Amino acid sequence: MDKTPLYHEIAETIRQAILYGTLQPGDELPPVREMSERWNCAPGTVQRAYQELSQQGLVVGRPGQGTRVAASTLPDSHAPLRRATLVHEAESFLLSTLAAGYTPGEIEGALRLALDRWRAVSEAPPEATGPALRFVGSHDPSIAMIAAHFADLAPGHTLRITFAGSLGGLIALAEYEADLAGCHLWDAETDTYNTPFVRRFLPGRRVVLLTVAQRRLGLMVPPGNPAGLAELTDLAQPGLHFINRQGGAGTRVWLDAQLHRLGIDADAIDGYDRAVSTHSEVARAVAQGDAGTGLGVETVALAYGLDFVPLTTERYDLVIPAPVWDSAPVQALAGWFASGEAGEAIAALGGYDAGSTGQVQWIE
Repeated sequence: MDKTPLYHEIAETIRQAILYGTLQPGDELPPVREMSERWNCAPGTVQRAYQELSQQGLVVGRPGQGTRVAASTLPDSHAPLRRATLVHEAESFLLSTLAAGYTPGEIEGALRLALDRWRAVSEAPPEATGPALRFVGSHDPSIAMIAAHFADLAPGHTLRITFAGSLGGLIALAEYEADLAGCHLWDAETDTYNTPFVRRFLPGRRVVLLTVAQRRLGLMVPPGNPAGLAELTDLAQPGLHFINRQGGAGTRVWLDAQLHRLGIDADAIDGYDRAVSTHSEVARAVAQGDAGTGLGVETVALAYGLDFVPLTTERYDLVIPAPVWDSAPVQALAGWFASGEAGEAIAALGGYDAGSTGQVQWIE
């Protein structure tokens, strides 16, 4: 494993001294030349460590006054120190996983999936540090990436995410407990997505459907597909353990409609009543051998190294009421979608067709 860069070690030593009070706000750090002799390194290495601490808000350098511990590290304001500690932990994790052979893309994808799972099991969403738009709705791996870009597109604003299924998102909009929702509800009568449900749950309200992407839905199975699954009728085979999505999830709505069409009794499927809140939780159960298969999106199957049996392609939309759509942060997000950059970023995740990404449909 690669050794941690020396400037990181120097910076971490100073961080710890600040954390435990050895260095107090206003204290001057040793001159660069003295530190370079102490650590037996070039002055540039010490300067890089001091620069890192300065960027994290922990120290301040002024001409003629040296480099001093910033006043913001007083006990009643630990934000810079907390951020610095978090960055250090993230860098340590990144270095160790890169050394183990993982690519930056694999690491980023794994972190997004882990955050998605945490959001699903957390009792309440985290408190936002600034103005926040409330997202409630269906789980999709692209949402975490969209949220990250949203912070850059609308500085000072955040997208607060709660995964509650497509129906949960529409109900939250109807009760004014959400600002936008994620939805992929298939209507059997019209063979269309989302529009009939939006009209049913939000009658008389002007709403925009902003298409995120078309995504592939199917059965996630262990590598090699040992059970030989090819279609939904195979779910009733003896000895196969299924894991389901929660009631109200668009995936569950689609599955129930298909089972009814095929004349398959849900009671014949072992595990039908075992339900989880995200595609990531389904994939995790299959990857760990706790289930033989589950219905989910290809993007997550790829991230977990599972095989995938495609069954359909569905449209995933953001449902946005007109007053929210007209707000500056959402218009910035819509501009990113319209530019084509969002589609490229979503397609890069795998399992998506981004040809319709950014399309806007008004429902009056």
